[in-house]
Amino acid sequence: MSDSNNPLDWVQYAEDDLAMTKSALKRSKPLTSPSCYHSQQCAEKYLKAILIAKDLEFPKTHDLIILDRLCSEAGVLTGFTKEDLGRLTGYAVHTRYPGNQPTPEDAQEAFEIAMNVRKFARKFLGVK
Repeated sequence: MSDSNNPLDWVQYAEDDLAMTKSALKRSKPLTSPSCYHSQQCAEKYLKAILIAKDLEFPKTHDLIILDRLCSEAGVLTGFTKEDLGRLTGYAVHTRYPGNQPTPEDAQEAFEIAMNVRKFARKFLGVK
């Protein structure tokens, strides 16, 4: 776990990742790998902020399905699908290395999933 037990610290870092995602997508030639990576990071930090707000520990993981399951076990039912969270989770590692690069459509989808996580988490945390 991070040294910070303040969910709002995690929110700020999640917002930084969101800003990077938006910037990468706005380019004339979108930077799809960084965009997908930062979308995943945004969602991850928001889920961890929820867990911290519930005063729960979590493992060092990028797996959004695990983090969502921990939320559910704590009584926070997010409603996110395993398919969406699984797709986004893959971008935590795969986008950092050459190979199958995400398409602009993949990047847009990743951004939309991250925005759904963000919307839920901000409402849960009482952040405007």
